Amino acid sequence: MSPQRPDIDQPVPDFTAQGTAEAPFALQAARGRWLVLYFYPKDDTPGCTTESAAFRDAHADFVTAACDIVGVSRDSLASHRRFKDKLGLPFELLSDSDEALCSLFEVIKLKNMYGKQVRGIERSTFLVDPGGVLRHAWRGVKVPGHVDEVLTTLRALQGR
Repeated sequence: MSPQRPDIDQPVPDFTAQGTAEAPFALQAARGRWLVLYFYPKDDTPGCTTESAAFRDAHADFVTAACDIVGVSRDSLASHRRFKDKLGLPFELLSDSDEALCSLFEVIKLKNMYGKQVRGIERSTFLVDPGGVLRHAWRGVKVPGHVDEVLTTLRALQGR
């Protein structure tokens, strides 16, 4: 039986995934710091590039707020490494080729693309507190202003 989707104010089930760092990313190891987990459809596409660059540009503000950023898509590690290098992303990207994380967070949706229905990632962001509890979720994200909204919410939850 797979873990149940995390709800607001509930613990996120522990997971491990391969990413662009040498060691696999483990949620358990991220405890003690806030975590932004953002799911995006595909490396090197216009919206995903803009969103990732916005997180990159605000990275120092998240670091100051003791918050790590991790991006997730179904792309391969090789694709992630190229994307990360091209944009100079200072944070890790996780490869979810088996859709385990996408399923856990229920971000796979039927989307219309050129008149056809396809399964894809609905752009979504999750904010996890230092104890591993989900504190906020954004689904169906529109990129403009999103990173600022995440940072504002983080600061509000931290009482800053």
